[in-house]
Amino acid sequence: MASANSWTLEIASPVAAPRLFRAAVMDWHTLAPKLVSLVVASAHPVEGEGGVGSVRQFNFTSAMPFSFMKEKLEFLDVDKCECKSTLVEGGGIGVAIESATSHIKVEPAAGGGSVVKVESTYKPLPSVEMKEDDVAKAKESVTAIFKAAEGYLVANPDAYN
Repeated sequence: MASANSWTLEIASPVAAPRLFRAAVMDWHTLAPKLVSLVVASAHPVEGEGGVGSVRQFNFTSAMPFSFMKEKLEFLDVDKCECKSTLVEGGGIGVAIESATSHIKVEPAAGGGSVVKVESTYKPLPSVEMKEDDVAKAKESVTAIFKAAEGYLVANPDAYN
C-alpha cells in the first residue's frame, strides 16, 4: 500500500504578505485566467463564497497533463495569511494520486516583503510510483503561481491593498 509523501517549498517575495496571500491564494481563481492564460483557461467557485468548505474549479489548457482540478478550502486564517486545501477532483485524482493537500502560509520577511511556505502532502495510488521529476514540476507550478501574482502586484501597487 502506498504511503503519503510530502514536499516543502519556500518562495521569497518583495510583496507584503497580506497582498500576496489575497492575490495568489484567495483571489487566484479571478487572476489566473488573466495572468497565466496559457495554462489556466478559466476558473470559478463551484460552491461556497470563499470561506472554509468552499470549492473552486480551475480549467486548464493543453499545457497541463489534466483538464481541470477542484480544490476544497479546509482551513483559512486570513489575518495570519494561512490556508489548507484538499484536491477533491481532477488534477490526477484517481489517475496517479489518491489524495493531495496543500498548506500555504505567507509570512512577513525581515526587511519587508514576505516568504511563502508551502507544504504539500499526497498519497499516490498503489500502482503509481511518483518520480522526483513529478515533484519538481509541482514545485515549479506553485512557484509560477506566486511569481505571476507577485509580478502583477509589483506592476499594480494599488491592487489588493
